[in-house]
Amino acid sequence: MPAFEALQTVPRSGELVDKAFSRAARAGRAKEGIEAQESMLITAANILSDNLENVVTNWPDFDTVDPFYRELADAVCRDTEGVPGVDALRQNLSEVGWASRQIDELRSEYQGRIRRSGPDTARKVRKQAFARFADICDEVEDDLLALGEAREALKTLPDIRADEPAIVVAGYPNVGKSSFVNHVTNARNETASYPFTTTQIRVGHLTRERIRYQLVDTPGLLDQPADERNAIEQQAVSALTHLADAVLFVLDASGDCGYPIGAQLELRDELRERFAGAAAADEDAVPIVTVCNKSDRSRGIEADAYMSVTEDENVSGVLDLVVEAVGHEPELPFDG
Repeated sequence: MPAFEALQTVPRSGELVDKAFSRAARAGRAKEGIEAQESMLITAANILSDNLENVVTNWPDFDTVDPFYRELADAVCRDTEGVPGVDALRQNLSEVGWASRQIDELRSEYQGRIRRSGPDTARKVRKQAFARFADICDEVEDDLLALGEAREALKTLPDIRADEPAIVVAGYPNVGKSSFVNHVTNARNETASYPFTTTQIRVGHLTRERIRYQLVDTPGLLDQPADERNAIEQQAVSALTHLADAVLFVLDASGDCGYPIGAQLELRDELRERFAGAAAADEDAVPIVTVCNKSDRSRGIEADAYMSVTEDENVSGVLDLVVEAVGHEPELPFDG
């Protein structure tokens, strides 16, 4: 399951206050005098405090989220001042947690004051407490809105499993990337757009020797030089460096794609530096397999393999090659 798929809807501050005070009014009608005011106070405070706390605990610990999804959260949830998404979200969650604790503390304070009040002043004290509850909720209104917007964005991220080997398919447009992915995987691939950008990602799956592989096609993302990517796309590329077990770079030497072979090779070399450099710290550089597609029209470039998807020539051979490059070995249970 993606890291943020289970996030629940984040309530607005006004919705919370209306809900809490409405429930409190019903609780108060069941009693009289000081008991009625105390019951209203406790009901409203518990609803507000519990709901605010639930907002915080519903979010995952970003320190334990897979780096791929953490990088994407950084990209798609930057605040208006450009603060990375994870830092901004942590601040929002901290403020909401503070509000929950403040309301709980005020409940104890005003409960004591109501009990020490006479029948004529208990209602006034309870109304003072309600005003302070509403003020606290107003203080975190922007934080709740930011978390709600982030939730809407993050829940649409593609379903990519960090525990399954991933092959990232790259190359300029019209070189045959999507055709290859569609050819070797299930016909109906998952498609999702990154929030706040037109860039998409397509994920296909195939199984080899009981191991499920993910083929990740990224139109609009890994088909352009770095200086042409916006900030979100740059961050998404960074996220993919945490995900990829191998990169399949597709070239078109025939020229039919509309891009010169020199530009294609420059993009391949840029990605090779990016993925190899990102993995160097782990002493496990991501292999990049270069394949020349449309080989029935031209083989005028050095590559690790040649294929023609349209003619179904050596497609399975290319797949074998990139699966071998992944070198994934399943974890076996300890057999004693």
